[in-house]
Amino acid sequence: MKKVLIANRGEIALRILRTARELGVKTVVVHSEADAESLPVLLADEAICIGPPSPAESYLNIPNILSAAIVSGADAIHPGYGFLAENAAFAEMVADHGIAFIGPTPENMKLLGDKATARKIAREAGVPVVPGTDELASVEEAKEAAQEIGYPVILKASAGGGGRGMRVVHTEEELERAVLQAQEEARAAFGNPAVYIEKYIEEPKHVEVQVIGDGKKVLHLFERDCSIQRRHQKLLEEAPSLLPDEVRKGLLQSAVRLAEHVGYVSAGTLEFLVDREGNYYFIEMNTRIQVEHPVTEMITGLDLIRMQFLVAGGEPLKLRQKDVEQRGHAIEVRINAEDPEKNFRPAIGQIETLHWPGGPGVRVDSHLYAGYKVPPYYDSLLGKLIVWDEDRPRAIQRMRRALFETVLEGPGLRTTIPFHKKVLDNAFFRRGAVYTNFVARRMGGD
Repeated sequence: MKKVLIANRGEIALRILRTARELGVKTVVVHSEADAESLPVLLADEAICIGPPSPAESYLNIPNILSAAIVSGADAIHPGYGFLAENAAFAEMVADHGIAFIGPTPENMKLLGDKATARKIAREAGVPVVPGTDELASVEEAKEAAQEIGYPVILKASAGGGGRGMRVVHTEEELERAVLQAQEEARAAFGNPAVYIEKYIEEPKHVEVQVIGDGKKVLHLFERDCSIQRRHQKLLEEAPSLLPDEVRKGLLQSAVRLAEHVGYVSAGTLEFLVDREGNYYFIEMNTRIQVEHPVTEMITGLDLIRMQFLVAGGEPLKLRQKDVEQRGHAIEVRINAEDPEKNFRPAIGQIETLHWPGGPGVRVDSHLYAGYKVPPYYDSLLGKLIVWDEDRPRAIQRMRRALFETVLEGPGLRTTIPFHKKVLDNAFFRRGAVYTNFVARRMGGD
């Protein structure tokens, strides 16, 4: 592998670029017209504009991305997360052009990237799933299923992620409208209107297991707690989770068993809900690198992007499970261009003053620089602040200190930094009483 095309933007494009450079691999960053002055573009060996600001005309434009790869002579493509990262058709086209795809195989994506199909695979592998359905054929089928499962239920997009296409439904009267809304949102976000129903488990923990595979062997890299979220969008992640050892052991073994069942390749994340009694249920797998992967890197000392590169280059995993060690505690907060005081309304602007924190155990993944104008066309993520320390109380204090050092200002710009400070000072958070309804119940959010 000599040259990689990075088919993404923002902080993940920069993250991939850095690892590629350390591996001695040249980089090509594709970008929209709106991202012409972004940091990944400025730092890349080559940069190619692939279209106007609209994602559909740029970062989702497969012909333009493949053309950029061919013209630049790239022999690999890394899709990052979002956009085309879990698009099996794109991965197939990349392979058809003789270019390595740095991610799972198209077969992995087809089996696990679709949530409804992934549930079937999980059942085959003996992994517990939340009671629910396969893809719904009609509203009538949804009504029958919901009556059998019992309200409340949650509608989910089969091809989705990031909370898009999700609707919690408490009564039959709400269901028809919710199904139609979820289908429309899924169609707009993923080009696939398929949805399915699951039993809605109230007050669970949302715990995910990071895995890496080479097609023959799968390793778990422990788990992360992602329970602090708003409208199914994660805001803060930490590792390890606060689970009893027996529950954690079963969770990790189940994740590996499911990934091995399909001969999984590259990095992936299996997401579970854990109820108050310690029962866990598989809900979906993200067949890509995740936004919160730095949390795992901090507690294991491993570079997940580097591992993706090596596996894509044909190298088998050299680590054994017993070689993967966990040390200390890590926390990541997502700093978004949103105003927490106004229901997290997007609040973008130009970066005039920027100061990131430093010191022991502090990491920042961000594409920002002073003078950069945040474009209004994409995700509101400005950067990720990650800290590590010997245990959770120390990690919380380190994150508090790091957030107070962070200065991110500009006209019209608001961020989620004040929200994260309040979370860290919350007594329930500090003692680990954190569930997926934390923001609504403890922070006065929705």
